[in-house]
Amino acid sequence: MRVAVFGGSFDPPHLAHQQAVRHLLRSPEVDRVLVVPVYEHAFDKALAPFEHRVRMCELSMLEDDRVTVSRIEASLGRPSYTLHTLRALHQQHPSWSLRLVVGADVLHDATKWHKFEEVCRLAPLMPLGRKGVEGTLAPEPVLPEVSSTEVRELLRGRESSRVPSALRSRLLELLAPEVLAYIEEHDLYR
Repeated sequence: MRVAVFGGSFDPPHLAHQQAVRHLLRSPEVDRVLVVPVYEHAFDKALAPFEHRVRMCELSMLEDDRVTVSRIEASLGRPSYTLHTLRALHQQHPSWSLRLVVGADVLHDATKWHKFEEVCRLAPLMPLGRKGVEGTLAPEPVLPEVSSTEVRELLRGRESSRVPSALRSRLLELLAPEVLAYIEEHDLYR
């Protein structure tokens, strides 16, 4: 089985993440997509709690039974290195042929990853282009120019756990309604 491993912080998962999954499912090189929220960022970025990010991924990306959200990184050692995740997936699913999905924006930092050559050997890269990201390594854009950083900044602008209507309409352009409701319910990103 050909499995696209789509890892990331998903802090929070947004429109571009959903579009990436849909794009991957249309690829003749992919049978399944495994969404893998990072447990703890290898570069020490502060993240919302893991279980919240996993749940938001489930709310926004499980429209198709060929998509699974994995909690594998919660059971691995720290810090969360992509290499450790890929090794564990190979051990648990030796029949899977893995491809690692990366956004064009991370291609420039990929050589900073822990044992990048082995990562590429275990799961050859499957880069996705994003509007606003250019360079010799960046493929044609298939994803809109939106980032979790932008979404978090918008969410921090609210006064309470409830989002004002003007801000809500902009956030609903970037987030699944279920994700925004979850963020409000759990008062995240304030």
